[in-house]
Amino acid sequence: MTALPPVPAAGSLGEGMLAALAGMPDPAGASFADRFEQDLTERFTSRHAVAVSSGTTALHAALSAVGVGPGDEVLVPALTVVMTAAPLAQLGATAVFVDSEPDTLDLDYDDAVAKVTARTKAIVPVHLWGRMGDPASLRSFAAEHGLAVVEDAAQAAGSSRGGVPAGAVGDAGCFSMKDGKILWSGEGGYVLTDGSALAAHVRAFRSHWLTPPPGGRSQERLAVNGRLAEPLAALAQANLRRFPDLLERRRTQTGYLLQALAGARGLTPLQPAKDEAWNHYAPLLRISLPAPRAFAEHLARQGALSSTGTFRLVPCDTRPMFAASNRTPCRGAAEVLDRTLALVLTERDDEAVLDRYAAAITREAAAWRA
Repeated sequence: MTALPPVPAAGSLGEGMLAALAGMPDPAGASFADRFEQDLTERFTSRHAVAVSSGTTALHAALSAVGVGPGDEVLVPALTVVMTAAPLAQLGATAVFVDSEPDTLDLDYDDAVAKVTARTKAIVPVHLWGRMGDPASLRSFAAEHGLAVVEDAAQAAGSSRGGVPAGAVGDAGCFSMKDGKILWSGEGGYVLTDGSALAAHVRAFRSHWLTPPPGGRSQERLAVNGRLAEPLAALAQANLRRFPDLLERRRTQTGYLLQALAGARGLTPLQPAKDEAWNHYAPLLRISLPAPRAFAEHLARQGALSSTGTFRLVPCDTRPMFAASNRTPCRGAAEVLDRTLALVLTERDDEAVLDRYAAAITREAAAWRA
């Protein structure tokens, strides 16, 4: 079995944070955030990067920048977390949930076509667990219906498909740096875009519109406080330097655990598409045991954390704030979540930890009778 690469050296993570703290208080300080943004554009070959306080803020700002507002409808996969749809409510828009294909995790485009109306403004593809749908299909669909594309790439840093990196499929890519992401800063996020006007809008939006886009007036509209704090920007910049090693470690960890689970009863690894360079954010297995969601919850009680077992992820269209009695449930999304074991890893998980996970999961799968 392939040995894991060492945990990338973390000794420098605190140096930038201490330097940022030494410059505080400085109400106008943004030098670390500015340098982090420049490094992002170089790492991910994007014309513009805007650092913000969270992945949710990234979506909020980018959706505002493409013109989403009161009365608009936006297509959102039901196969996502509530944080994807929450910014739409804040903008006065409506999330219209679209189903997914259980075999590919990609959008069900027949369902999407049926849900387009004259009010549909944009689509938000979600690269859950770092997995990407087909960029060509998404671009074709969006172009045909005149929709902006704002990617929720919160978990997909380092993924690509068909040579197109996550975050570069449409108008803007929105990323999270919440603790646990491959590129992390505790809290934080960023927007990648090649659009100068879109980037200027996001910059204004994250800071109460104090510095408006060219031709605008300061504070002529309401916005948010969504800046990335300087100490977190310094931490993010340090981790960005480690990103190639962090990405390689996550890919190796996931491969190691999936190999260790080969032959486990009722568990089959989900394979990426042939043209997909997946970041291996989470080991993914299809559960064919009885009561698969209950099995994931059982594993969580044994210490094997997962999206459904630990965090109780359900289709977003079933959340109380979005559920409606007259809406047809997104059954493909429900099938994916009910039958997928998406395990949670961190960079600290070594061979001993992964071997314990594999032994516990294999043992519990063999004994599971529901």
